[in-house]
Amino acid sequence: MSAIRRTYRSGYVNRVAPLTPHSGSCSSCASAGYNPRTQSRTLQEVRMTSRVFLVVVACAAVSGAAGSVSPAQAQSSFTPVTDAVLQNPDPADWLSWRRTLDGWGYSPLDQIDRSNAAQLRLVWSWGLEPGVSQTTPIVHDGIMYLANPGNVVQALDAGTGDFIWEYRREMDERRRTAAQMRSLAIYHDLVILNTFDAHVVGLDARTGEVRWDTPAAPPGQEGYGFSSGPIVADGTIVAGLRGCERFREDTCYIVGVDGRTGQVLWRTSTVARPGERGGDTWGDLPLLFRAGSDAWIPGSYDPVNRLIYYGTSQAKPWTRDARGTDGDALYSNSTLALDPATGEMRWYFQHIPGDSHDMDETFERILIDYDGKQSVFSMGKLAILWELDRVTGEFLSAVDLGYQNIVNVDPQTGTVTHREDMVSDVGEELYFCPSTGGFKSLRAMAYHPETEALYVPLNLNCETAAFGPVERQLGGGGTGGVRGRQNHFHPDAPDQLGEFQALDIRTGETLWKQRRRAPYNTAALTTGGGLVFIGDWERHVFAYDARTGDELWQSRLSTMANGYPITYAVDGTQFIAFGAGGPLGGSSWTSILPADLLPEKRNPRAGNAIFVFALPDRD
Repeated sequence: MSAIRRTYRSGYVNRVAPLTPHSGSCSSCASAGYNPRTQSRTLQEVRMTSRVFLVVVACAAVSGAAGSVSPAQAQSSFTPVTDAVLQNPDPADWLSWRRTLDGWGYSPLDQIDRSNAAQLRLVWSWGLEPGVSQTTPIVHDGIMYLANPGNVVQALDAGTGDFIWEYRREMDERRRTAAQMRSLAIYHDLVILNTFDAHVVGLDARTGEVRWDTPAAPPGQEGYGFSSGPIVADGTIVAGLRGCERFREDTCYIVGVDGRTGQVLWRTSTVARPGERGGDTWGDLPLLFRAGSDAWIPGSYDPVNRLIYYGTSQAKPWTRDARGTDGDALYSNSTLALDPATGEMRWYFQHIPGDSHDMDETFERILIDYDGKQSVFSMGKLAILWELDRVTGEFLSAVDLGYQNIVNVDPQTGTVTHREDMVSDVGEELYFCPSTGGFKSLRAMAYHPETEALYVPLNLNCETAAFGPVERQLGGGGTGGVRGRQNHFHPDAPDQLGEFQALDIRTGETLWKQRRRAPYNTAALTTGGGLVFIGDWERHVFAYDARTGDELWQSRLSTMANGYPITYAVDGTQFIAFGAGGPLGGSSWTSILPADLLPEKRNPRAGNAIFVFALPDRD
């Protein structure tokens, strides 16, 4: 294997000619991809904190092919979300995917604490569009913005659940239920939506009207998309494309867009190209057959060092044999540190060189300063906790939780080698732990500064299967998938899939753990009240004591808990919001494993919603 980490200062960056943003005229609408029929609708009078205001219905006046729109006028004040606000948000707000740019998933709010969490009760709920839903609400100044399935965005009064406005993107209705979006972003007075067809859209936060609509994929290339929202890094909207599994004369990208105008600033390839640095790690494969390395989960940002951190997924097809190379396949399964202004790759660290089992490392990056160190923590499907120096990319530590049987990790150097007989050929049956669904997944871990611990949702499972081939031609490729799949409980947890662990950041020691028969199915949320919240596949939501792991509260939702719980405050009241949502078809965590290993359990086929809890009124 080649060296795991190299400093890399000239990654492939495709800088893009300026794009004129939408300014209201028919010609600019057309040039920016704007369609008046995607216009938002404002429908009713709502309450915002202690002020009552009227949101006026938007009227669209269409003339000619492009059309024009008369914008809605919202009679309300709005506090712009600047870079300074994003970097130090009001405790009452939840402004980014994991609240803060460092990815902690932590809120300092402490009205709900160990002493009163058992009193939590449902105060309002809101039904979401049907389809795949793993959403993360964002909240600013008492308004909640929600990404629904089908690229529908809604604004609600965060204190009451009253409706304010809706944006519904025009698309083939047959595709709407599968067009998921896990998160949004907010910048100045814009709500930022990434779309299923690889556009980045700036919506007026007051009304939902489209300000600009930017195609982010490489020109002339189809099949790219987004499934998660962006992160905003000093004025640049940064997002990772997906849809990179097919063979094409191009690669996968992380994209930077100007947060004010919507102009694409840069595209950085997440695949090393022939003739460029790292290109030899794909052997002699031409560009056509270099696929995967999608960055489909939002990154984190360090505004002091001005670096944004993204994880990448596995190379595709999944196996070395199907890919046609046993090389490391950079920059798959890596942490990438990028300059958000230019897209320049400052450093990378490859966690799993030459992956051959669909072991993603694309998930959240958590930035923590302690003991004089500036660290970035991550964990992929193998349940190995990685710690890197986030300034240089140097390896600091790796703690294997001990459940996987695929690789060995040198704890001194971080070097990964595959275990004997664990790299199989296409069609060769193999028993491996975890399954292709992973122990760790998109259900993000959270950090608590009081306990100095990470809280990690896990799914303990194994698989017997043979990996499949792909068509080696333009438009072919894909993952290759598996054949003859048999699912198993992990031998260390017979009859139980779900595990929730608290890990000490210094040692990786398990401080406490909870296990359940059904998988934990949401991200973790930590709070200043000494609590950690999480939900499961059986519709339960929980509050645990962050120090001891004791269960303090539980409730139940309409269908499986899914997505990313948040907490926020309006008029001095703290709220906890959980999403319930349908699974992605064919998902190991939410579909295949429970259906096979938990045959006695069922989830409703419908029930997408947001459920919001608070303490009883204190009169």
